[in-house]
Amino acid sequence: MGRWQDGRGRLIVHGEREGFAVPLEIASSYRARTKGLLGRDSVDGALLLSPAGSVHTFRMRFPIDVAYLDRRLRVIAVRTMKPGRLGLPRLRSRHVLEAEAGAMEGWGVRVGVRVEIAVETTAPPLPGRHHR
Repeated sequence: MGRWQDGRGRLIVHGEREGFAVPLEIASSYRARTKGLLGRDSVDGALLLSPAGSVHTFRMRFPIDVAYLDRRLRVIAVRTMKPGRLGLPRLRSRHVLEAEAGAMEGWGVRVGVRVEIAVETTAPPLPGRHHR
């Protein structure tokens, strides 16, 4: 859990298919959360918006699955949204996952399931070396 930075990782779904992993983009800055999936024709895996309690699909090009997560990364609601919709805010939602419509069912993401975020880390520069 905790605070993430914009980047990549894996979404690990703890459920029927224990430890099932999906490619994940993390959007935690205001700019990245605002852009989200706008202007794209698809998404490879899922997008995590954090923090987030609701989403909209205005100016989106394809329908999406939306999973609302509580602070412990447990799924509290899953909805499929067509383009041009405004999602209702979820009071306990702290994070939102977005994926192409139909994907989450195949991954086993449903109410009550816990997910985990594995962040891809990049090695820090060695001391005394300057990288440009």
